Amino acid sequence: MIFEAAGLLFDNDGVLVDSMSSVEGSWGVWAKTYSPGFVLTYEYHGQRASEIVRQLVDEADFDEALAQINRLELELTNLTTPMPGAKELLSSLPSGSWTVVTSAGRDLGTSRLKAAGLPIPRHLVSADDVSNGKPNPEPYLMGAERLGVSPEQCIVFEDAPSGVTAGKAAGASVVIGVGHEALDSAADLVIQSLEGISYKNQKLEIPDSLRLR
Repeated sequence: MIFEAAGLLFDNDGVLVDSMSSVEGSWGVWAKTYSPGFVLTYEYHGQRASEIVRQLVDEADFDEALAQINRLELELTNLTTPMPGAKELLSSLPSGSWTVVTSAGRDLGTSRLKAAGLPIPRHLVSADDVSNGKPNPEPYLMGAERLGVSPEQCIVFEDAPSGVTAGKAAGASVVIGVGHEALDSAADLVIQSLEGISYKNQKLEIPDSLRLR
């Protein structure tokens, strides 16, 4: 499979890095104090922490609860590892042709990339940079703008339905779902991992063997 694109926009958690151990651990500790019984299920993936916290606590407790989950997640970033194929793909990409569009705050997003041994792009878009998080298209529109290309010239890589929705709403030429969880999303196609993908002369080549649907 070959696709033409001037820019590649990657979600971070679940696409480039595996942060599930740190996410589940931090939210599990947080919930004991602020929302007993709460479990961070897949439907919450792709949302900013501030949006999740706002759904679970009273306004009077919001600032304290948000600060606590931010602290807990940063403390556990050492548990983050690279997703299969992420390091090889990113290291092969031309500078300025790609960036990360994450629902995490800038400190957390960059810390997870560092922990996984992945490069940090100059144009990274974080939760701190936008007024509206995914599934709103604003994060991916900003990612394309920072690369200096139109959204229609970009390919988005996502694992969460909210991120897929954001990418499609932004007008990306192709939204690629990564991993089995993306099978239930509106992604244009779904692949099992980033392994074996290449990008050269604005052409993205994905081995047919990676395709899940």
